[in-house]
Amino acid sequence: MQLAALCCVIAGTAVTVAASLSALVTRGGFFVRLHLLTPVTSLAGPLIGLGLVLANGVGFTAAQVVVIVVGLAVANPAMQAATARLGAVADGEADREAAR
Repeated sequence: MQLAALCCVIAGTAVTVAASLSALVTRGGFFVRLHLLTPVTSLAGPLIGLGLVLANGVGFTAAQVVVIVVGLAVANPAMQAATARLGAVADGEADREAAR
């Protein structure tokens, strides 16, 4: 069980590092780099959470980790949409008043 937990945490960390490095070296605007954050919340978060649950076993700590991972999965699309909207307003591509 510890090996599976370690593999999940390593895989999640590798996804995070790869997405971060690709965001640094990618030539493109704000919106291109924003898409590179998706693997961090859709893959790395659940993988690291699964690794922590496997390492800790069933209990209150595991339940806390599951709640955090589910909250991240639910909130992330709205956060990315809001961030994209703010980027569009800052670039002059969207009307600030239309967002209200």
